[in-house]
Amino acid sequence: MTILVAEILGTMMLILLGNGVVANVVLKDTKGNNSGWIVITTGWALAVFVGVIIAGPYSGAHLNPAVTIGLATAGKLSWSLVPEYIAGEMIGAMLGAFLVWIFYKDHFKITENEAGKLACFSTGPAIKNTLSNLISEIIGTFVLIFVIFHLAGPSINLGIDAGAHIGLGSLGALPVALLVWVIGLSLGGTTGYAINPARDLGPRIMHSILPVKGKSDWAYAWIPIVGPIIGCVIAALLHLSLV
Repeated sequence: MTILVAEILGTMMLILLGNGVVANVVLKDTKGNNSGWIVITTGWALAVFVGVIIAGPYSGAHLNPAVTIGLATAGKLSWSLVPEYIAGEMIGAMLGAFLVWIFYKDHFKITENEAGKLACFSTGPAIKNTLSNLISEIIGTFVLIFVIFHLAGPSINLGIDAGAHIGLGSLGALPVALLVWVIGLSLGGTTGYAINPARDLGPRIMHSILPVKGKSDWAYAWIPIVGPIIGCVIAALLHLSLV
């Protein structure tokens, strides 16, 4: 599987399950309607887990341009690969958003709250304040990328053969999922913690294309793009200064 295909499939599953849980909580007459923020943050964490399992063995499962740019800035990824990663992430995010719309199409039709329907695609601020919203995305993404730099794959050395280790296989995706969960619980209350330009921009594009009533709030859209990029670069530069 190529990097492009892996990032498309991994990010598609991330958005399908992540935005899917938002739709289940927000849209009218779903089984999970009004089940709350804890359900949303938990769902997003598990969506990350699934996406990483799918793409991890083939591309490293960036699923996020901030991860890709952060790794390239830190010298851990060739800049020549960045366009392929970001293309995969954007295509996957758009496909995932489309699948959410298909899945919940009947509920989108009967939901009158336009802001709620937009939330099933992209993020938005609880209180609109450009500087505060930008800082929220910078800090949230900084935490994500800086901790990712320090994650190590868990394994057990058997002591028999220097090259013999028992790892956790797919469970190695769990630390990243837990990281996203705690970011959502702690830092998600202001902007919905996009911390991923593709996660916000791809679905926002689909919201503007698909027959979903309501504005796509393009005036806000630059914040979950620029904020995560600034945050990932700061994290990478700090990491470089410590190694």
